[in-house]
Amino acid sequence: MRIKHSKYRNTGLIFELLVKQIASDTLNNRDSAAVKVIKNHFTGKTALVREFKLYEFIVKNRQVTQLKAETILSTITEISRKIDQTLLKKQKYALISDIKESYDLNEFFAIQTPDYKALASLYCLLEAQNNNNVIDPQYLVNYKSTLLEHLTTQKQNADDVKDTLIEEYSKYDKDLKLLTFKILLEKFNDTYKDLLPEQKNILKEFITSVNSQTRLRNLVNKELTKISTSVNKLTERVQDEVVKIKLEEVVKSIKPLSNKERINDNHLVNLMQYYDLVNELNSLK
Repeated sequence: MRIKHSKYRNTGLIFELLVKQIASDTLNNRDSAAVKVIKNHFTGKTALVREFKLYEFIVKNRQVTQLKAETILSTITEISRKIDQTLLKKQKYALISDIKESYDLNEFFAIQTPDYKALASLYCLLEAQNNNNVIDPQYLVNYKSTLLEHLTTQKQNADDVKDTLIEEYSKYDKDLKLLTFKILLEKFNDTYKDLLPEQKNILKEFITSVNSQTRLRNLVNKELTKISTSVNKLTERVQDEVVKIKLEEVVKSIKPLSNKERINDNHLVNLMQYYDLVNELNSLK
């Protein structure tokens, strides 16, 4: 999955466009309704203002060191997690409604701004990290590369950015989130470009359940039971006796985890491989 940029929800972009609209209205000797919009929505300590400050910080910081740029992005994403997303959504809706009262939205959002690429990338990065769905890591690498290039004014190496993302991800959980992100990076390469729905779902569950070993253990055991049943049933379709015997051995090897057993990378990798096996067996006629 990728995050689609929305101009209507990009707080930083909207502010930049309002400022440009004020300039345009002033040059044309018109009272600018955009002044009132900014006063009503970009002052105080609202969720929208808190998010806008993150965009503003990105726009105002240029030619910083690589280390400072990494720190800026890490800090911004951390602050974003603490903003009430439900409240923020309502405030963005009210903001767009106010703009719509005075301006044609198509014309308003057609205004060009030099920081568009950086603002769009930050929007996508923040949306991705506040989204429970599995996001294609390559897009995360692209978003972050664009922002680092904006901050440092230097071309970024995609592999370095990827390594940094893995390192950052590991801070939220020393084992599973790091492992999950590594597997995501591998799974979305040419070999695993098309994940099965079951594989996507289990990756999502691993991420959202990462802080609960009990929940993860129950999840894995539930999936192992389903896989064992499926393989057992689908084995009947296999004509080759040698293959059938091997499949029966696979079923015997699928055992539930004990309450004391911790989830590790092998459990996730095994599940992925089992899903591939079930998919192949389902394709047999």
